[in-house]
Amino acid sequence: MLPTVAIVGRPNVGKSTLFNRLVGKKLALVDDQPGVTRDRREGEAHLLGLDFTIIDTAGYEDEDPQSLPGRMRIQTEAAVDNCDVALFMIDARAGITPLDEEIARWLRANDAPVVLVANKAEGKAADPGVMEAFGLGLGEPIPFSAEHGQGLADLFQALLPHLEREDAEDEKEFYEDDESAPLKLAIVGRPNAGKSTLINRLLGENRLLTGPEAGITRDSIAVDWQWVSRDNAIRPVRLIDTAGMRKRAKVQDKLEKLAVSDGLNAVNFAEVVVLLLDATRGLEAQDLRIADRVLEEGRALVIALNKWDTVENGSALYQGIKKALDDGLAQVRGVPIMTVSAATGKGLDDLIHVAFETRTAWSQRISTGVLNRWFERALEANPPPAPGGKRIKLRYITQNKTRPPTFVLFGTRLDELPESYRRYLVNGIRKELGFGAVPVRLTLRSAKNPYGNK
Repeated sequence: MLPTVAIVGRPNVGKSTLFNRLVGKKLALVDDQPGVTRDRREGEAHLLGLDFTIIDTAGYEDEDPQSLPGRMRIQTEAAVDNCDVALFMIDARAGITPLDEEIARWLRANDAPVVLVANKAEGKAADPGVMEAFGLGLGEPIPFSAEHGQGLADLFQALLPHLEREDAEDEKEFYEDDESAPLKLAIVGRPNAGKSTLINRLLGENRLLTGPEAGITRDSIAVDWQWVSRDNAIRPVRLIDTAGMRKRAKVQDKLEKLAVSDGLNAVNFAEVVVLLLDATRGLEAQDLRIADRVLEEGRALVIALNKWDTVENGSALYQGIKKALDDGLAQVRGVPIMTVSAATGKGLDDLIHVAFETRTAWSQRISTGVLNRWFERALEANPPPAPGGKRIKLRYITQNKTRPPTFVLFGTRLDELPESYRRYLVNGIRKELGFGAVPVRLTLRSAKNPYGNK
């Protein structure tokens, strides 16, 4: 069950406009004349990663309970009695009316927490109404514009403490995509690294053409397969073999260009990409370019060192490749490195196991409460700098997407936030929230000032 927010207020202050904005659809009728909404209307609201049920109520009027407006008021009172938080909306341009004061007295006597929203606050004409709203005794009003979407970040911050579900977060701190879906696993690398041989070994048959000649594979080939996991569960996998990717300057044949392009498209289709290296040749610049391209596309990456059974002094080679990858892929450190042999099958089961684990990290969504508690600790441990003596204010963070995990950071003067501090936050998200070495994206967004440019 999602937490519930009820929008209350006198007629024609913009309740249905806010309802439509939060549900993302024009479900409630909106018109300039008061009293359009009569029944309670519910919808699933989404606000910067915060999900809840929103209830649009009829305009609150002080009428006989037997009259139509009176019966509508009873519906509104029932919505507030059963909600987690009441969102009390006033018209900042009209100022505080006697009916606003009547509603405020009723809400103060009610058990539900109240968030006060001063709607239609765009422009300086609304300033007096916003200041008057302090006198309602319901705390600081949020200057807002339901029509233009200004003030959503402040509304998020005000609702968050009331809508967090501690019990649900303690039980499960993140949500994952459906793991019964096939793992889309692309194998990429330079020519003759053993990609087709590896897939044949997994399938247990010579499904793909192989040989000593480089560049046999041209088309990206997708093969459905079932992997038996360590707990004997059958997990579907879609294996994608791709053409070898040579350095661009060496790719001159038109057909090879098409094959490499097809391989890059396969990366976009995949969830996890295994970059297969020929361990006997070590790590080359082209390998780093391929890895960088995979991460730029937001795919989860695993490195596999093939032909490991033929390598001498493997420990030194492994450490050398690990250091080179950390230095060359500075945006994502600690990418899993697996040692395998496509010829013998050694290490392939571990490789698939790690690929599934990596997809889980790549797909997870952190609850808003858990995320912001981590954020508060991160700011306390390392506060943002103050360029020129002016403090950069970081307010809160939300996850707006998965696959790859993408976060939005809200604050002021974010254009002056150093890249080093941004990396500090991204590294903290990876390390402390369980994302590991998957690509994490962080975008910065300053809250809009409703009085700006007026």
